[in-house]
Amino acid sequence: MSMEITNNYSNYAANGTNTAKNNGNMKESNVTTSTVELKTSTPGVTRTEQIKTGYSNVNDYSKYLQSKYSYMNTGTTSMQGIPTTVSVSGAFLKKCMNDPEKAKYLEENLAALPDCVSYAKSHALGTVTSISYEIDANGNITGIMSGTNDPDGKIARENAERKAQEKKAAEEKAAKRRAEKRAEEEKAAERRAEKKTAGEARKETGEYTINATGTDIKAVTQKVIAATLGTSAPTGASFDIKA
Repeated sequence: MSMEITNNYSNYAANGTNTAKNNGNMKESNVTTSTVELKTSTPGVTRTEQIKTGYSNVNDYSKYLQSKYSYMNTGTTSMQGIPTTVSVSGAFLKKCMNDPEKAKYLEENLAALPDCVSYAKSHALGTVTSISYEIDANGNITGIMSGTNDPDGKIARENAERKAQEKKAAEEKAAKRRAEKRAEEEKAAERRAEKKTAGEARKETGEYTINATGTDIKAVTQKVIAATLGTSAPTGASFDIKA
C-alpha cells in the first residue's frame, strides 16, 4: 500500500506565516541568525527556534541544516523503527539559504518530521514498512508510505496453504476424471474383444443354414443332414406319404 501527500509552499505563504523575530540578529560573515516562532505538528502550538540564512553556497547551508536535522539528505535512516528517507532539492535549498521566510518554512517541516513519522506509525493501516519525504525545487512536499496488513506473514501463509489445497483438489479431480476415462476405455475395449471373440467362435464352429424341399419329411431331413455332411442323401427310404 502507498500513500502520497503533497504540500505546496505557495499555499503556506498564502495562508500566512509567523513573521521572523529578528531579536538581536548577529552576523558571522554573511550568515544571519534569526530567532523565530516555528509551527509544530500540534495545531496552534509554536516553539522558539533560531534559524540561519545568508549562506553563500548550498553545501554550507546543507551542513548547517544537517547539524540540526541529521536525517535530511543522508539516505535512509530509522525513525520509530521505520526506514525513513528525507530528500530536499538542491534548487530549493538555494532558494531558502538567503530567504528567511522560505528557510523558516523548510525548518518548520524538517523539525515536525519525526512527529509525523510517529503519527503515521500509530495511525496507519497495518504495519508501516517505510516512509519517504521529498521536497522539490518549489517547496512541494511529497510523502510516500509503504506498509503491510500482514507483518508476521500469517495471511500470506494462509493464502499459500489455501492455494495449495485448491491446486491439490484440482489435481485429484483431474486424476479422477482420467481414471474414469481409462475405465470407460477399458470397458469399451473389453466389449469390442467380446464381440470379436464371439464372431471368431461362430466362424470356427461353422454356423450354417441349410434347407431342402420335398414331399417326404424323412427324405427332406436326410437331404438336410447330407448337405451338412457334404454327402448325398440315401435313397429308398421314405414314409410313403403322398401330397
